[in-house]
Amino acid sequence: MTQFPIQIRHDDIARELAEIERKVAVGLERLTDLKEEDVDIGSSPKDVVYERETWKLYHYKPMVEPSKIHPIPMLIVPPLINGYEVADLQPDRSLVRNFLKEGIDVYLVNWGYPKRCDMYLKTDDYVCDFIDDAVDFIRRERDLDKVNLFGICQGGTMATCYSALSPEKVKSLVLTVTPIDFSRGKVEGQPHVGLLFEMGKTADVDLMFEAFGLIPADVLNISFLMASPFTLMFGKYADTIDMVGDRDAMLNFLRMEKWLFGGPGVAGAVYRDLVKKFLQGNQLVKGELELDGRKVDLGNLSMPVLNIYAERDHLVPPNCTIALGEHVGNKKDYKELPIKTGHIGIYTGGASQKILAPQAAAWLREQK
Repeated sequence: MTQFPIQIRHDDIARELAEIERKVAVGLERLTDLKEEDVDIGSSPKDVVYERETWKLYHYKPMVEPSKIHPIPMLIVPPLINGYEVADLQPDRSLVRNFLKEGIDVYLVNWGYPKRCDMYLKTDDYVCDFIDDAVDFIRRERDLDKVNLFGICQGGTMATCYSALSPEKVKSLVLTVTPIDFSRGKVEGQPHVGLLFEMGKTADVDLMFEAFGLIPADVLNISFLMASPFTLMFGKYADTIDMVGDRDAMLNFLRMEKWLFGGPGVAGAVYRDLVKKFLQGNQLVKGELELDGRKVDLGNLSMPVLNIYAERDHLVPPNCTIALGEHVGNKKDYKELPIKTGHIGIYTGGASQKILAPQAAAWLREQK
């Protein structure tokens, strides 16, 4: 008689179930004292120095003596999708804190939670009004002509557009996992890489805008989860069995979950822009994008540019990001920095803590 290739023993199953039960029991006992405030994200000390509508401008407290602070402040532009806390997820894995320790003077825009009355806000409003207003506030307060910009993912796309429209206000531009050329999302032989772009090519965002007005965070999250459903919807939760008894590990896991599923919705009009003008139309690299009546010409990027990408990024593949190098006006001062990590790991991964901010800060100090 042919035996089944995988032999399943009842005593092995019993032992495995007993061990899982033990781990869960110990974990529940240790986690009963957890409170909401223990799962803290975005906790680096800061001041709200300016606010408008639903967004606020933060200025972070320095972590080095005044003489070691870089004279040109840096404004971080986070994406509209998910919260700004990805840049400050926890004290030991915080992009913001890492920059502060390097002597970089950090400002950040927290886009907040848009209301239904904000459903008609477009890319033009965020780039030509809101980012410009934040930049001008810093310039006035610090008596400077230019500031440094740091873009996160889709926030980097907006920072790129702003820098092309207002190069006279931007000293240097640093981008991280930033989608630029949406035609380069698919990676041959890796069907899950760039899958989000592929799904977006057929999305009926006009219908979504009519149905929702303000696109709910849950709808956006489902899109990201479907880009790698087994890993993001099942695999990571199975792994929690092994960490449930470790309070620190569990807190780190819960911080990430809080950021992922506690984010804001997005104004319907700007989401429609992101899908139709950028993803489907690829207008940015084609030179067809107009914001506030002005053509966005990537050739106007005359400032130094540091383009940082994640080699294992399944959401924004490297080719989509590094395509920017073909279009910048100042190729002599254009540099790329690859990091062996994934899309979120570039900000929260252990190895990235020693690479991203230290190398970006060193590059910023080199710019004249």
